[in-house]
Amino acid sequence: MRGCKWIVVAAALTVAGGVQAAGDATAGQQKSAPCQACHSTDGNSPVGMYPNIAGQHAGYMTTQLKALRDGQRKDPVMSPMAANLSDQDIEDLAAFYASQTIKLGSVPEDVVAAGAQVYRAGNAKTGVPACMACHGPDGTGNDPAGWPALGGQHPEYITKQLGLYASGERSTDINNIMRDIAARMSKAEIDAVSQYVSGLH
Repeated sequence: MRGCKWIVVAAALTVAGGVQAAGDATAGQQKSAPCQACHSTDGNSPVGMYPNIAGQHAGYMTTQLKALRDGQRKDPVMSPMAANLSDQDIEDLAAFYASQTIKLGSVPEDVVAAGAQVYRAGNAKTGVPACMACHGPDGTGNDPAGWPALGGQHPEYITKQLGLYASGERSTDINNIMRDIAARMSKAEIDAVSQYVSGLH
C-alpha cells in the first residue's frame, strides 16, 4: 500500500505542476562566472561534492536557488553565493544551465544490481518506493512536478543530500516526500542507488 501512496502523490503533483522559470540563457551565461569555480563553465562539476547542474530542469533550479537565497535551504557554500541574486538572476542562470548537456558517469559493476533494485523497485518491506516513480526510468526527472533529473549526478552529492533529507536538515522536498523516503533507506541502499544514478540515462 505504501508504494501505491507514492504513485498517487506523484500523479497529483504532476497535475498540479511545478515552478516554471522564464529566464534568458544568454544572460545567464554572462552571469555565471561566480558559479564556474564549483560547477565549471558548462555545469558539469569536476568535484564530486558539488552537483552537476548541466541539463537540470530550470524550474527546479529556480526553486532551489530561491530557497538557498531566502534561507529555506541552508548550505555553507551556496547560501552566501545565492544571497544577493535577484529573481531575474536566478531565472537566467537556471535557463543557461538547463540548456547545457550533462556528462554521464559510469556505474561500478558490483553495485549495478543493488542500485537498480532500489531505483526501479524500491524496498516493499521498509516502505521505500521506487525512485523512478518520481525521477523517471532514465533519471530525467519530472519538470512539471518539480522533481529533479538524477541521471549523471555525482554519487558523493546524492549520498550527501539523502543524508540531509534523512536527518531533516534539508527540508525543501514537497510534502516531506524525500525526508520520509530517505529516513527509511539503509546506508547500503543509499550508497548503491547514489552510484547507480551516475550512469543512468
